Amino acid sequence: MANASGFFTPSVPSLRSRIQPPIGIFRSGSRSPEGFSTRVFCSSTTEGADKLASGASSSESRVPRLVSQGCKLVGCGSAVPTLKVSNDDLAKIVDTSDEWISVRSGIRNRRVLSGKESVTTLAVEAARNALQMAQVDPDDVDLVLMCSSTPDDLFGSAPQIQKALGCKRNPLAYDITAACSGFVLGLISAASHIRGAGFQNVLVIGADALSRYVDWTDRGTCILFGDAAGAVLVQACDSEEDGLFGFDLHSDGDGQRHLNAPIKENEMDNTLGSNGSVLDFPPNRSSYSCIQMNGKEVFRFAVRSVPQSIESALAKAGIPGSSIDWLLLHQANQRIIDAVATRLEVPPERVISNLANYGNTSAASIPLALDEAVRSGKVKVGHTIAAAGFGAGVTWGSAILRWG
Repeated sequence: MANASGFFTPSVPSLRSRIQPPIGIFRSGSRSPEGFSTRVFCSSTTEGADKLASGASSSESRVPRLVSQGCKLVGCGSAVPTLKVSNDDLAKIVDTSDEWISVRSGIRNRRVLSGKESVTTLAVEAARNALQMAQVDPDDVDLVLMCSSTPDDLFGSAPQIQKALGCKRNPLAYDITAACSGFVLGLISAASHIRGAGFQNVLVIGADALSRYVDWTDRGTCILFGDAAGAVLVQACDSEEDGLFGFDLHSDGDGQRHLNAPIKENEMDNTLGSNGSVLDFPPNRSSYSCIQMNGKEVFRFAVRSVPQSIESALAKAGIPGSSIDWLLLHQANQRIIDAVATRLEVPPERVISNLANYGNTSAASIPLALDEAVRSGKVKVGHTIAAAGFGAGVTWGSAILRWG
């Protein structure tokens, strides 16, 4: 399983006769005059099962050997709702103005679900666009990862996306819930499946509809969020073509108090037992509250943690910051994007931002911005990108990757 250091480590088999020996993947990256060279190593515990039985430590039993499979991003796509809500539109329902919003956030418009649109329909459209760019048939998809905190079904939407795409081989599809960090976690999960389990084509989708959980009377939060979906196709390749150079992932549950949307119980009449006592059964029906956010604390968290995470991922990849072609951050607030870029000494012309048009679209923001940058010709094949997500949980993470 991938850990926060950017490597894959093996688990320890308890019963050799029942469990096949796991494989841990270790990778290194370095910069050469010709470009990035990568090596992917795995550690098999086949021999270790015998040593563990005799009391040897797991670290003594690992036998590294070369693994030829890497992964790369070969297609992207996105989708947004048809309804556009401008700052002037919001000024009609809350005490705000276009200037007040744009100065504090950089946002001027956002898209909001309407009519028959849903998170699933947006995700399917984005996924189809990614498959079309990658020239991959839905039947060749081995895994669908749906990164979302607002699925259309409590139990997740990934299988429905798989069905709508027409994947006839019934590939595995599951959801990842990590709010605005979800897409970065999805990328690392895709790499893990490809490098560690031999998958060939993995769809990673980021899609959210935070408009469903916004208090539209609170000008501090309703101005920030929008709905969208973005997707990428991650494909297996030779290790020499590997396009994921390094990553860094973290979470801190203490930060949950600054950004959350907790369960709340709906008020119901108490149920009385036969002896007149009040029972707690059946439980009250529950629903999620609106998004609650301490903006100042979230800002401090982001501008402190994100640069550190990107620098850590760069160090693990063996890549200097000066080699990065593009900085692509979760599109939360232009002030955050600018502050992180300044700390990393990345000039504005190398920062990807489409926040003004869409607002904060949670797990969709990174793939949405990437898709627009690729299709406009800004991001080209071979470009190196430092991407980072951060958000509720709190969670944050970064990945150093190459497009194409």
